[in-house]
Amino acid sequence: MTSKWSQLWTLITTHKDPISSTSTSTNSMLPPSSSLTQSSLRRIIKSLSLLTFFSILLYALYIHFQPSIIPQTPDIPEPDLPPSPEDSYKSIYGYPPTNPTIPPLHIHDPSILYDLSTNTYYAYGSGPHIPIHTAPTLQGPWTKAGTVLDADSILPKGDRKAPWAPTALLHDGTFYVFYATSHSGCRDSAIGVATSTTPGPGGWEDHGAIAISGRGERGKEFPFDRANAIDVSVVVDYTDTDTTHNPTSSSSDGGKEGRKGKGYMTFGSFWTGIWQVPLKPNLLHMDKNGEEKAEEEETTRVKHLAHEPMAIHPPTKKADGLCGDTTGMHPVEGAFISYHEPWWYLWFSWGKCCNFDPEKLPKAGLEYSIRVGRSSSPQGPFVDKDGKDLVDGGGEIVYGSNGDVYAPGGQGVLSGEVEGDVLYYHYLNKSVGYEFKEARLGYNYLKYVGGWPVPL
Repeated sequence: MTSKWSQLWTLITTHKDPISSTSTSTNSMLPPSSSLTQSSLRRIIKSLSLLTFFSILLYALYIHFQPSIIPQTPDIPEPDLPPSPEDSYKSIYGYPPTNPTIPPLHIHDPSILYDLSTNTYYAYGSGPHIPIHTAPTLQGPWTKAGTVLDADSILPKGDRKAPWAPTALLHDGTFYVFYATSHSGCRDSAIGVATSTTPGPGGWEDHGAIAISGRGERGKEFPFDRANAIDVSVVVDYTDTDTTHNPTSSSSDGGKEGRKGKGYMTFGSFWTGIWQVPLKPNLLHMDKNGEEKAEEEETTRVKHLAHEPMAIHPPTKKADGLCGDTTGMHPVEGAFISYHEPWWYLWFSWGKCCNFDPEKLPKAGLEYSIRVGRSSSPQGPFVDKDGKDLVDGGGEIVYGSNGDVYAPGGQGVLSGEVEGDVLYYHYLNKSVGYEFKEARLGYNYLKYVGGWPVPL
């Protein structure tokens, strides 16, 4: 360090007051030409210190109040999530998987009621004396509780020990089970009904025949002279008396006790398809308005609702018109009518149902499937999505074979229940077998898209 700078440094670092000091040694070290004094230097240093402090303060304030500049990152598309198992299944098979019961409830042509008073489901099916099963949920477990009939049916036709395809409902405080007796492939059939004050076994009264087709005088009446009196279902329309209630609720009260309503009996299998006639208020007899009418007048009372005009299979070799249709097989049967405001829906099974030979299965698509049409009236006419009348072969396919599910049909709908509308049916599990006894209960919840039911 040079002599001058050394002297300056000594001056800066001294702590004596330059004004009060009497020493001349320090002043003598300054160069003669310098105009700086100790006080001046101290003021400069203080000024610099203050300037530095305010600079730091201003910078801090600037950083604090400066708007944040968030670096922009490029938009990164969300990763494609793997589809749910149900969506993947539907994309492969075209339908969602069934909801099976655990353990399987072996049943044919199921009809299900929900009893609100006991929170219990009741399932009725084809078989000896019409078996009854109960469960706390649709999934089960299902337990056999007994039968509707204590003995063989009093109907005068067919297999009276094992009635077919029952339909259960509650109307005006009374439980009804409609059923049919016949022989496979024949039109010599009868429809009957039993009633009880409770949905379970015991106390059922068998009232005998409501309708007869085939042999006998009653079988000559229109439309039983051309229809098959099996696969009966009954719907009661309450919409004219109270539109705030679901007119076809399958629960054991549905708010319908004490309310009037118009009953309609729908029936038919193969031959000319599905027909409907009105019932009297007690639902035990057809409503013929007093006297027999000519056929042209009967058509105002009798409705033809669905038919397959084409012969999907040729007639059997022994077809005689009574056992076997001489025009071929027209596989439409198992009709059921439900309501979801503002539409009435006619569900039916199309195709081959039973007695499958695993070595000679029908061509894919010719086995049972569930189809539907809709109408603004429970009496039709019912049309599909394309506007085609079901009598002309229309019908929207709602549910068919998928995965291990084979030939679903014999369907019904629980309307307006705790969890919404439910489509239920029997089906065969291909991994188990195709025998009649292997039929089991399956179901799917429904949503409605554009007024059309879609299984979930």
